[in-house]
Amino acid sequence: MLRIQYTEYRYKTPDRLVALLPRIFPSLFFYMHLIDIVFRSSRVAKKGEYGDNDWIESSMNVLRRLEQAGVKIEISGLENLECQKGPVVFVGNHMSMMETMLLPAIIQPILPVTFVVKESLLAYPVFRHIMQSRNPVAVSRTNPRQDLKVVMSEGVARLQAGISVIVFPQTTRSHTFDPEQMSSIGVKLAKKAGVPIIPIALKTDCWQNGSWFKDFGRLDLSKTAHYSFGPPITVVGKGDEEQNEINTYIAHALKKWWSLSDTE
Repeated sequence: MLRIQYTEYRYKTPDRLVALLPRIFPSLFFYMHLIDIVFRSSRVAKKGEYGDNDWIESSMNVLRRLEQAGVKIEISGLENLECQKGPVVFVGNHMSMMETMLLPAIIQPILPVTFVVKESLLAYPVFRHIMQSRNPVAVSRTNPRQDLKVVMSEGVARLQAGISVIVFPQTTRSHTFDPEQMSSIGVKLAKKAGVPIIPIALKTDCWQNGSWFKDFGRLDLSKTAHYSFGPPITVVGKGDEEQNEINTYIAHALKKWWSLSDTE
């Protein structure tokens, strides 16, 4: 099985010379390859033949192409995945399409995983075949009460089947972080299923939002992408303290990364 090669539970893009074409046109270079990866994967998924290893390989290919375009990626806290003996709920902030594209390459080789996604992604041209094959939990994002019922029912079912669930509780993607925008749906799911939470702090603003299509903005090579997995959290009581712990973990990581960016 393909997996990211890391040392001391950390990964960092190796220093390397970027080729001429991606150096001049990084976004064009990347999206040309991304379109090819998605179309090839979609054809396989449409035939019902897109399995876990295919998902990992597609995600790894996206990661490689981002790095070839000049994007630097750092991943930490992988020991918190490796030590898990069963499924967990991953709760993270959400900045860009980059999370959806790369998290499978990071998590799936260690823990079987799926996403809570917007229903609209299951109708997204071409990409829908890939996402449908991953058996996600689909929510409307317009009816919070109904979405909670769906997540509590289908999310628990996935976890009981040994599949971890990734939840982005923000109302919308944002390059800033406001704890008030983080709902407690992930905490509620973990509590009901009786599984731990692993918080994920994500800084992927190097993948900018697009003017015409939000998912496809330019790459900002001055920004490093960061993925950090926190220690597992067990929900006790109502979950308010655990929600605050998640928010604090994310806020502190982002503050550190933004501070490093300011000094570069």
